[in-house]
Amino acid sequence: MLHAHWFLAAAQLAVGIVYSIILWGTGIRKAPRLSAADIAACVPIGLFASLSHGGSVLASAVGAVSFAQIVKACEPVFAAVVGILIPPADVKPILAYAMLIPIVGGVGLACIKEGKGIDINVEAFLYASMANAAAALKGKLGSSVTKALKSDKTKNMDATNVYAVMNIISFICTIPFVVVSEMPTLKSEIDHAIDKHGMQALAYNIVMSGFCFYMYNELAFQFTASVGAVTSSVLNTAKRVIIIVVSAFVFAEAMERNTVIGSAIAILGTFAYSLASKHSEPAPKAKKA
Repeated sequence: MLHAHWFLAAAQLAVGIVYSIILWGTGIRKAPRLSAADIAACVPIGLFASLSHGGSVLASAVGAVSFAQIVKACEPVFAAVVGILIPPADVKPILAYAMLIPIVGGVGLACIKEGKGIDINVEAFLYASMANAAAALKGKLGSSVTKALKSDKTKNMDATNVYAVMNIISFICTIPFVVVSEMPTLKSEIDHAIDKHGMQALAYNIVMSGFCFYMYNELAFQFTASVGAVTSSVLNTAKRVIIIVVSAFVFAEAMERNTVIGSAIAILGTFAYSLASKHSEPAPKAKKA
């Protein structure tokens, strides 16, 4: 409908901000109490969240939704590299690193078209990879900050408010991308979209996609905090399969044999990586008196 993808990403984040403000304003949810230092510590998380969301929107816009999800299955590869390169080093078990091989191999197989050889939508691949890298950096840099904020009960920073604050900062960080890349043509693109599809349909899709995006992330934050990382990894894997299959039907996206087999290998590899990386280490032996 609308060929202004950074604007769409920003509009979706804005919907979440409105939702959060309503909950805080009515007292349904306690508003966070953050100092300037707390907010400054959250800025890198919001920035990488902005790049992750923007990359996902752009990848789905310029290529097939299913292809974007297949490439995003490579996120553990980026997370593993970031975990080693950025201190403190997060070294996973050898088995977890071994599971990166089927992930990369599966995505590579999905990119091979029968009779055509390697066929990659380079632009969609780069945007999805940008989303992966940003998500990995967000997770690495944000874990210690979010733990510190959650531990201080006076700040009212439970899982839902952590995401709400991150969403606000992410929106602010997205605005410069809208201004630089789309502002000159934004009005004409919106006018064209309204003329072609109608204001009501355009607004409905933006609001509903933004609301669903926000609710998915908020519930995912709560769910992971409640059931743990392994169960969350299981359902996250199921989520990716559902998105790929449903988008193939809804958007009539061709799923060749190599695409199906490759995506299945990559997704199962992602699941195995999650289980292997969460494998608990043996408890340390008690010291002698």
